[in-house]
Amino acid sequence: MSVQLTAGMRANLFSLQQTSKLMDLTQKRLSTGKKVITALDDPVNFFKSKDHYDRANDLTAKKDGMSESIKVIEAANNGIEAIYDLLAQMESLASAAKTSSNTGDLANQYDELLSQISTLAEDSGYGGQNLLNSDSLSVEFNEDGTNTLSVAGFDATTANSIAGVTVANASFDTNTNIEGAISDIDDAVSALRTEAQKLASNLSTIQIRADFTDHMVNTLNNGADNLVLADMNEEGANMLMLQTRQALGTTSLSLSSQAAQAVLRLF
Repeated sequence: MSVQLTAGMRANLFSLQQTSKLMDLTQKRLSTGKKVITALDDPVNFFKSKDHYDRANDLTAKKDGMSESIKVIEAANNGIEAIYDLLAQMESLASAAKTSSNTGDLANQYDELLSQISTLAEDSGYGGQNLLNSDSLSVEFNEDGTNTLSVAGFDATTANSIAGVTVANASFDTNTNIEGAISDIDDAVSALRTEAQKLASNLSTIQIRADFTDHMVNTLNNGADNLVLADMNEEGANMLMLQTRQALGTTSLSLSSQAAQAVLRLF
């Protein structure tokens, strides 16, 4: 024999069932922090947010590449700064040779410093790339790698050649040779400054693009969050309201049951 519910009890039971479903949904949103968890919840917002998150992840990977490229340039700049110091010492030795009777010893020191320039340049690499050894960089800025910047290096590792300027071994036997050595050093310093300016310009460009990428990643993540994240204050208020509704529904169902029992007592 089937049990027949009164109309009031059936209405109250249906209301409780709906409230329970809403509570489950609200509880899930509170536990995950999301209002759209799967594509079934909201296909449009789910896939839009996924596109934004995916692009943000791709740009984050490119940002890592930019950071590594910045370090390569910084390593090269460190090498250039050190070469400046060596060249300054060499020029000091050449100048001293003008008034010294021990030009042979000064020439040996000069040549030793010149050899140190090439070895120092060889040690100015980072991550297997060395812009002072004619390596070049191709820095990718966007997610599909179509927007790039090429950073060309130069050679400072070849003996007696610095950024295309020949600096010969010392020959301090005449003032003409000494002045020639000083002139070579000045030309090498000028060439290095030109290369350093190019590297500085490229470094600035990469840093600007890296900062831009950070902002874009934040914008994409925030946009994706707005599409799928739940308002925790709103969901908390919803849960409180649903709990109240459930309590009232239970009470109402109990009253309906008591009314039915009262009718049965008449028989």
